[in-house]
Amino acid sequence: MPPLDSADAAAPPERHLGAGVVPVTSTGGALFHAGEIFTSAELQAMRLDGLVRLVIGDSYLRSDFREDPATRSRAAAHSVPHSLRPRVALGRSCAAWIYGCAPPPSLISLVTDHRRRTTALPPFSAAVMHQVALGPFDVNLVGGVSVTTPLRTALDIAVHGEERDAVEILRAIASSATLDCPLRLVEVALARTARVPGKTRALERLRQARGARHD
Repeated sequence: MPPLDSADAAAPPERHLGAGVVPVTSTGGALFHAGEIFTSAELQAMRLDGLVRLVIGDSYLRSDFREDPATRSRAAAHSVPHSLRPRVALGRSCAAWIYGCAPPPSLISLVTDHRRRTTALPPFSAAVMHQVALGPFDVNLVGGVSVTTPLRTALDIAVHGEERDAVEILRAIASSATLDCPLRLVEVALARTARVPGKTRALERLRQARGARHD
């Protein structure tokens, strides 16, 4: 999934989280998608035998490789139609999961700038689309896939996250040694943003998450 296609925007920076390089093995790689080298039934059988483990959707990772953000981003991107990949970024709970700060999402959250013409998702898709306002620093690359930055992801979780786990996800993002995303910056960014539905609740979530950290 290349960066959002825009004639007047530079490519977002790559975040080198995890290996970041597609490994070469005797089977061609470590990440497998159903319908390519192996069928879905074959991969499920291999999972039962302990040879692979499910990452998300119909993507599996060889058991002798460790899952990392690049692996998760590539697996999630495989659930997005090819025609949409240049126009969207993985966001919200999906981005938090990619960064290792949330459980695997039930649906792949996609965000696209509301000023961009984007084809609708097909029926019964494993993804959900959100049209939002994206700034030039809201998207970066993880494993070559467009993903909202940790700061934008934290802001989205504060505003749109599920009540049951939003605060814990925010704490995990702030606690990550690799993301460099103190919640005080997220709180300042949100406080300075006008006309945000649920802003009061989001600020309270951020204050709760900061309460155990004092960052």
